[in-house]
Amino acid sequence: MREIHVSVIRDEVKRLFLEAAYVLPSDVKEGLIQGARDEASDLARSVLRTIAENSTVAAEGAFPLCQDCGMAVVFLDIGQDVRLAGGDLTSAVDEGVRRAYKEGYLRNSVVSDPVFERRNTGDNTPAVLHVRIVPGERVHITAAPKGFGSENMSAVAMLSPASGREGVIDFVVETVRLAGPNACPPVVVGVGVGSDFEGVAALAKRALLRPLGEPNLDERYADLEREILRRINALGIGAAGYGGTVTALSVHAEWAPTHIAGLPVAANICCHANRHVSATV
Repeated sequence: MREIHVSVIRDEVKRLFLEAAYVLPSDVKEGLIQGARDEASDLARSVLRTIAENSTVAAEGAFPLCQDCGMAVVFLDIGQDVRLAGGDLTSAVDEGVRRAYKEGYLRNSVVSDPVFERRNTGDNTPAVLHVRIVPGERVHITAAPKGFGSENMSAVAMLSPASGREGVIDFVVETVRLAGPNACPPVVVGVGVGSDFEGVAALAKRALLRPLGEPNLDERYADLEREILRRINALGIGAAGYGGTVTALSVHAEWAPTHIAGLPVAANICCHANRHVSATV
């Protein structure tokens, strides 16, 4: 049994969110550069190059990648042989978020009540916390600030099992089509298939954390990813909605077993600022 003080997790959460706010993952930046090479439209190619340049300026100057510094999403994979000491884990995570957004001068975007008062909490807490218990004696932390321009364009569908592969493809492609320029393309699309209503959305969110372009290990789902990407890029939306052949940089699908009566599907769209950083303690 290994003991980890929650203050260690708090400090890592703070560090990771500061890094995620300023530094675009290298695989995403390379995807933008490759997208500019592949893009057929001169205007869209210019937009892609400008987005890549923005990421360089942000990293060098310690400027946020985007004015929407995102809702703080935290993934914790906690080893079953870890004992957490020193206080409440959720409070420690929120304190790490609070310190990052205050010290980094990042925009606070969370309201305490979704319907009635909608008052800003003033520190971007609480975080959205996803916890899994896994083998081992370490804690793996991922910070993923999620902007809501793209989050608002995401969707979940409870399809009939008869919808099959084509139904999954049609739903995801139509979700991106309806999003149009509002999701700040080029996008990365996380796809969840299976589980249940809430589980499928979590699958789609986690899919966004996979290295850009890394296919699913199951060749059937890797083929599904390729076909969805092909059809999305045939929509002609293009970078920033100006038209073009690169609307999505990548499609990542994750799947899980589901009920015999259902085929849940989720499309979690992320803008070109697909921000996420991980560490293990």
